[in-house]
Amino acid sequence: MIKITVYCGANAGNEIVFEEQAFLLGKTLAQQQIGLVFGGGKVGLMGIVANGAIQHGGEVIGVIPHFLCTKEIAHDGVTEMISVDTMHQRKTILYELSDAMIALPGGFGTMEELFEMLTWAQLGLHHKPIALLNTNGFYDALLAFIQTMVDTQFLKKEYQQMLLHSDNIDDLLEKIRNYEAPKVTKWINKENT
Repeated sequence: MIKITVYCGANAGNEIVFEEQAFLLGKTLAQQQIGLVFGGGKVGLMGIVANGAIQHGGEVIGVIPHFLCTKEIAHDGVTEMISVDTMHQRKTILYELSDAMIALPGGFGTMEELFEMLTWAQLGLHHKPIALLNTNGFYDALLAFIQTMVDTQFLKKEYQQMLLHSDNIDDLLEKIRNYEAPKVTKWINKENT
């Protein structure tokens, strides 16, 4: 594994543990010589995870749309900053540069990035590990809702298992290293059309 894209909030949340775990993730990636790819901002958890990696000698690549440079304030301490025109370009580059993805706590943007990667994996467009760092149980309700999707047969169990999760960084990275993508099966065959 060479690089991991981290999706996370442009806010820091209301508990210090979110900041601590974001910083620790950046630090751990740097110490394990795993490059960090992120949204390019220096605010919120985005800036904190980048700082954790930067302060420990890690490679850090930011990807930010021009129109967000003033809102998310482009981080000036990164190894490389890639400026793009659109959110679609940002997400594409975040995907292309990574060998895996981790979502930290965040809002709508984080969820959108996470679920787009899960959808692409479900369709067989990629086989990269996708993971949640479930800091302080932040993702417990989401994981329960995904179980509801399985229970009501809107989601196959094999696709549920594509989403790795742990509240421990080392455990999560180990799961990422050992990940094997499920075989994608067809949803529709000629008899159904």
